[in-house]
Amino acid sequence: MTVTDVNTAFAAEKTRQLDTARQQQRAFQARIDRGEIRMIGADRYKVLTGWDRGEVFTVTRNTQGQIDGIIAQHGLDERADGTIALYASSPAWHGLGQIIPGGTTDIDEVLALSGLDFKVTTVPALYEWQGEMREHADQRHTVRTDTGAALGAVGRKYCPIQNRQGFEFLQELVGRFDVVWESAGLLRGGKRVFISIRLPETVTVDADGINDIVVPYVAVMNDHSGQGQFQCVVTPWRPVCANTERFAVRDAVTRWAVRHTAGATSEIKEARRTLGLSVQYFEHFAAEETALARTDIAVRDFHDVIGDLWPLDDDATDAKKTNFAARLGTLDERFRTETERVGRTAYAAERAITGYLDHVAPRRPPKSMTEEVFRATAVMEGADDETKSKAHRRLLTLTRA
Repeated sequence: MTVTDVNTAFAAEKTRQLDTARQQQRAFQARIDRGEIRMIGADRYKVLTGWDRGEVFTVTRNTQGQIDGIIAQHGLDERADGTIALYASSPAWHGLGQIIPGGTTDIDEVLALSGLDFKVTTVPALYEWQGEMREHADQRHTVRTDTGAALGAVGRKYCPIQNRQGFEFLQELVGRFDVVWESAGLLRGGKRVFISIRLPETVTVDADGINDIVVPYVAVMNDHSGQGQFQCVVTPWRPVCANTERFAVRDAVTRWAVRHTAGATSEIKEARRTLGLSVQYFEHFAAEETALARTDIAVRDFHDVIGDLWPLDDDATDAKKTNFAARLGTLDERFRTETERVGRTAYAAERAITGYLDHVAPRRPPKSMTEEVFRATAVMEGADDETKSKAHRRLLTLTRA
């Protein structure tokens, strides 16, 4: 039996990557040559494969130009005392933060250790016009009450969901007030925060085959900038930094989100229903994934599914045909990678399609956003959820063929 705790696997993979890169220049160059990482700027690289694909890091060099260190962009803020704004029940891969082995149930302690012990309020949005200060009647700014730092611009009906409310929401969601907190942290100056707990249930995929036991967490991601919702996800990732927060959202089994309005976090029944926090839900999910894992499919079947998701008309232009061929080639490559791990199955096909949508599918970001930020936003807002659900349903039809 294999227990797939992606958090442990991530830490092991990260340690291996760092050790390899430090050992010799040739090993680092070999990773570039194999397409595992690529340079995106002066000594800045992006990981293209593995648990931490999408992460950006910087290498440092000695006077001879040899690699002597790697600095990963964990993205965590610092607390007032200079320590990192992170609480965790076990050490994170980057060795940062305040660790309480085995965790704690004390909300106040976690708020203090993680740097989340502040409130958010809204203040009038003012602007200067011809030497006179005026107020924008339909807009306000979110501000930290401890430092006065501005977090974002919001509408006048916006009602901040406080950090403590995130903890209380998770307690009510699972119906327990002795919850052991797994992690909590602060990103982008307090604009984003995360909190997570581990669920007692586990999901076993194909017990008699690949026998993957997925450890699920419930995580809350709250946005104080006005650019995102308060959202809760069931995920295999325990967020401990900017990268794993992104992974938690990307690989969420299911999600529930609500806008920042008065009484928003009181919708516990709806959240429970949407997230499916029940034994029956996990059993149903495991059964479907197991069915996919036990269904062998040919490349032709995989191509048929792709054709259903992205149909190509008979009279399509040459440009559309070229784009279709490029997408097909990329998906085939991802499918081959997944089949090496779990076999040529519908399970591998689903992971290939989901990975393509999250990391590769072309995006056209507005001028105000980089492609990376725009892609992350699309994942958080579930822009491709409908396509992913359609792929899942379509692949399930093959299990009954």
